[in-house]
Amino acid sequence: MSNEDYLKDISEIKHLMNKSSRFISLSGLSGIMAGIYALIGATIAFWLVNTYSNSELYLDGWVFRTAMLILFLVAFFSIVTGIILTTRKAKKNNEKIWDSSSRRLLFNFLIPLVVGGLYCLIILSQGRYGQTGGLMLIFYGLALVNASKYSIGDIKYLGFAEIILGLIATLYPGYGFWLWVVGFGIMHIVYGTWMHFKYDK
Repeated sequence: MSNEDYLKDISEIKHLMNKSSRFISLSGLSGIMAGIYALIGATIAFWLVNTYSNSELYLDGWVFRTAMLILFLVAFFSIVTGIILTTRKAKKNNEKIWDSSSRRLLFNFLIPLVVGGLYCLIILSQGRYGQTGGLMLIFYGLALVNASKYSIGDIKYLGFAEIILGLIATLYPGYGFWLWVVGFGIMHIVYGTWMHFKYDK
């Protein structure tokens, strides 16, 4: 057997091991759409706050509740779109959408995300609005880094970028909203585009 045959066999074994331990059917388009949803939601929330509350949010006010609803809708549509596009990609690649690797991915992604979401709700209830944007970015970034061990390893770079933006936002709370827009909007579009042309194509 030639060296080329050995290398081919090793490559195939490595590919099979990678498929069995990692969920690799994540869609780059879902990242692009999540970024677009975030930009649309941020635009509506910005207009709402500046039009009806003099740039101030009050926990018991309808503007705050509407802004939280917009945030929920952004997350909901991002998740639904991600599931649809990822399922379509998995079927195209003859891969299972729900197996041990996807379960590990989801579990490791949700731990930091759920903890971060609960912590953000706690500080919101205490009226500390300035830190929430940065904390969302930090915990989301940690969730991506934590999940990258069970998926395409490149998502950890998006996670690191989100963490850095979150730390900057906590250092400069007045820019938290705009850094949130960069992190959840622009970074998702840029990263999703890169992933689409690197893996989906």
